[in-house]
Amino acid sequence: MFTSRLASRIATTLAVTGAGFITYIGVRYLADPQAMAPTFGMRVSPTGEAADFLNVKGVRDVASGLLIVALLAARQRYSLGIAMLVMATIPTGDMLTILRHDGSSSTAFGVHGATAALVAATGLLLVNERTATERRAVTA
Repeated sequence: MFTSRLASRIATTLAVTGAGFITYIGVRYLADPQAMAPTFGMRVSPTGEAADFLNVKGVRDVASGLLIVALLAARQRYSLGIAMLVMATIPTGDMLTILRHDGSSSTAFGVHGATAALVAATGLLLVNERTATERRAVTA
């Protein structure tokens, strides 16, 4: 019981922290895309009107953060777990894109790869809560 309660608290902490962080990053991409572009890890950052495309990343990131908050608020922890497992493909795709285009491998692995791992781990913890509850119900 203690272990599952601790795992649940860890999952909640990771989800809330992740939601806050990705929402903050998204807002920064919306407010000042030119300043944020170099932090992404690509070799070349878009300039001029092409930099407007970075707002898409901002919207994506804010929406991801809001989805996490909405599912937590609705107490849909299992659904949040599934969503986070799916959302782990976003930083994975970012990492692979950076590597494919000869960007910064340290940013690709250290930022995007680590983010993908944390998002997936959080998703697994959340999904496992349901299966742990089902196991306890069967043995009771």
